[in-house]
Amino acid sequence: MKIDIILAYIPRYRFGHEKDFVPPLTGIHLAALTPARHKVRVIHQKLEAPPVDTDADLVAISFFSGFAPEAYRLARHYRSRGRLVVGGGPHVTFSEEEASRYFDALVVGEAESVWPQLLEDAGHGELKPVYRGVLQDLDNIPTPRYDLLPERFFIKRVVQATRGCPFRCSFCTVPSINPGFRMRPVEKVLADIRYNKFTHWWQRKLVWFWDDNLTANRPYIRELLSGMVPLKKWWLTQASMDITKDENLLELMKTSGCIGVFFGIESFGAESLQDAHKSQNKAGQYAETIRALHRRGICVMAGFIAGFDGDSPETIKAMARRLHEAGVDVPFLSILTPFRGSDAYQKMEADNRLLAERGWEFYNGYNVTFRPRNMSPEELLSAHRQLWHEAFSFKYSFLRVIRSLGYLRPGAFLMCLFMNAYYCLKRLRGNEPVCFEEGEYSEPDEDRALANH
Repeated sequence: MKIDIILAYIPRYRFGHEKDFVPPLTGIHLAALTPARHKVRVIHQKLEAPPVDTDADLVAISFFSGFAPEAYRLARHYRSRGRLVVGGGPHVTFSEEEASRYFDALVVGEAESVWPQLLEDAGHGELKPVYRGVLQDLDNIPTPRYDLLPERFFIKRVVQATRGCPFRCSFCTVPSINPGFRMRPVEKVLADIRYNKFTHWWQRKLVWFWDDNLTANRPYIRELLSGMVPLKKWWLTQASMDITKDENLLELMKTSGCIGVFFGIESFGAESLQDAHKSQNKAGQYAETIRALHRRGICVMAGFIAGFDGDSPETIKAMARRLHEAGVDVPFLSILTPFRGSDAYQKMEADNRLLAERGWEFYNGYNVTFRPRNMSPEELLSAHRQLWHEAFSFKYSFLRVIRSLGYLRPGAFLMCLFMNAYYCLKRLRGNEPVCFEEGEYSEPDEDRALANH
């Protein structure tokens, strides 16, 4: 069969992206799971429009909630042309009844255990309406199909070593969709890292770990990083802040080529951290935690979320100054989004705080989908945009880059420079996050009702 795998997308910035930094893992992972007798291509809608027509026998569309309206439009389009269309991804897993209206078949949960059988059934004209993935160990996860990635991606080597996270943040769906904490065999991960058939030197040099908490299992991460030392790569990952209590691990991270770590700091307020289920984060310790990475020449990226119950417009707008004072090299600023499958969604649904009139396109991390406790939805959106404009102003971007010259190693500095320039350019061009209007990507009335209740 001919198979098209489409990663659906709705632009989150007014003018799109100036540079396409890193690809999602889903498409090239699913392609790697596809038996060799099939012909497969991966289409990233973020980079290219899906074809109006296709000769594919099966079209698989993966998507998050914020891209659901476009995924549903594509599904209707391809089914009207007689193609078999399969839907999967986090939104399908948590919105099965809704999604079943648009697709010939759904993949609910993790795909590894059902994808080969789905393709076999499709080839025999016996496609089932739902394929429910079951949790499996990660021993047989293949190397992603990096050869199918467009050249436009700045970084191509995305790697998954572990799956799951031991924490349960209120806004996160990982504990529901990827429960537990599983690890791939170290040698399999190193095989992905050794893959070097890329065009540019930086694509061969960089490794982006697509893990939610790579360092959670200390014996495992020590074995992995020890194996990476002779490969001489630069790598980035997401981790919890407790790594800075482990001096030996920090030294191994440095030796193995770590240039950047992303921390989910989320907030400076104790009440907001409690609302986020992140009581392990202590705002008074942020600066020293970040300095521990800086002493090893490692860049610190940090996520901040606006809209927790302890937040106000004033505390949100003050984040730009506070994150700079804490030493953050690259900030990521989003609005609290209660995705289905998260504790935040259950809480806000129970409290009747979800804005039912707003479609799934609002669930993109940059728009408001609920009634905040201490402000109106409009005030939250305005406060976030003011924070975004100040944090990525030329002043703060320049100060972060100049400051980092004093402590970052070359690879880490280049990343800090690139990412600050990337977001500052957006700010200077007016390429800010999109503010959606109600009904902009509306489904038919009956589907909107189903989607929001």
